[in-house]
Amino acid sequence: MDLEERQALRRVAGLSTELQDVTEVEYRQLRLERVVLVGVWTSGTATDADNSLLELKLLAETAGSEVLEGLIQRRQKPDPATYIGSGKAVEVRDVVESVGADTVICDGELTPGQLRQLEEIVKVKVIDRTALILDIFAQHAQSREGKAQVELAQLQYLLPRLRGWGGNLSRQVGGRAAGGVGIGGRGPGETKIELDRRRIRERMAKLRRQIGDMSTARETKRSHRQGREVPAVAIAGYTNAGKSSLLNRITGAGVLVEDALFATLDPTVRKSRTPEGRLFTIADTVGFVRHLPHQLVEAFRSTLEEVADADLILHVVDGSHPDPEGQLTAVREVFADIDGAGDVPEIVVVNKADTADQDVIDRLTRRERNSIVVSARTGAGIAELMDLIERELPRLDHEVLMLVPYDRGDLISRAHKEGEVLSVDHTGDGTVLHARVLPSLFHELERVAKPVERV
Repeated sequence: MDLEERQALRRVAGLSTELQDVTEVEYRQLRLERVVLVGVWTSGTATDADNSLLELKLLAETAGSEVLEGLIQRRQKPDPATYIGSGKAVEVRDVVESVGADTVICDGELTPGQLRQLEEIVKVKVIDRTALILDIFAQHAQSREGKAQVELAQLQYLLPRLRGWGGNLSRQVGGRAAGGVGIGGRGPGETKIELDRRRIRERMAKLRRQIGDMSTARETKRSHRQGREVPAVAIAGYTNAGKSSLLNRITGAGVLVEDALFATLDPTVRKSRTPEGRLFTIADTVGFVRHLPHQLVEAFRSTLEEVADADLILHVVDGSHPDPEGQLTAVREVFADIDGAGDVPEIVVVNKADTADQDVIDRLTRRERNSIVVSARTGAGIAELMDLIERELPRLDHEVLMLVPYDRGDLISRAHKEGEVLSVDHTGDGTVLHARVLPSLFHELERVAKPVERV
């Protein structure tokens, strides 16, 4: 239903004078139309550079634009003035004029100076990879917390890049700014751009307070689950690797699934059971990408804590992607920024086995010891994955063999829900329960049940 709502308002091909064929939806705030992509190849192979620009193309299309041309320049490091150098910038301007583009997207984060100088040369709007990702996040955020996190990240990005135009640089003063007007009229006053910066800082402070309050509610829910001692599994991985599809396949959650980058941002927590009946929670988290803007990592920190507080991470990687190893590396770089995430046990789930090359799958399984191959679309390998989750989850601490009175059937029910029941035998005096249980249930059983001798 979410996908239907997202696609409910869209352009009809052939009825636009601006674009030839756009099937993306018209729900965005910043609309990118005819774009030229520009990348700088500083290290790695030519294939790596091509893959990076291909990913930028997918990001641009997800934001709702039509990609007309892609250019890569080989340099030791980006030019500090114009990112690609003044000569190449003139070439880009000629390409923009010849194809009729109205936006240039650079595959990197530009400084405010690079952004301004490049825009002056190419004569059209210039944005960088960070602004593009922030725009996609702004389109796809659904919850109140997600919208606040994205707005905070956008303001952090915008603050050093504010520019005044013409009268916007005039100073706010009372009376004549020259001398001789008495108290309140002296001095240059506050410029419009300074006023904008102050308002942005005030808005950022307010958003941080709101996110702090909302993260308290998230921590309360998480502590409630931890208090019940239910193991937690977190699904993490590269964007569009199939995390939401895997969650739907395991739990039937009905989360939005779309073949697009950053289709789902808001975390979803559902409960599931292992093949032996043990209860656990499984959380879908926001997807990662190469060079994920640090503003987003900071703003989404409360959401990413789901990964650090989990007992097990399912690290989903797209087996059909041209560079799955690069996906694994990019996600683990983000893990390094999250306190405690690097210490959580990890299962590498190679997804999309139905479309992946077998040689790539073999290479990944050799590289990652604790890995499994699945297809969330067809269901292949899901049963084996559930068995692996069963083995990797923390073991229950206490094995009990006790006679439970019939009037305490609630304890038998809790053993089935929270523990691992090995056998149940109904006798004349009560129920003989043989199970592995959590410490809280073990102490409750000790008070009301009697130990049974093993024969």
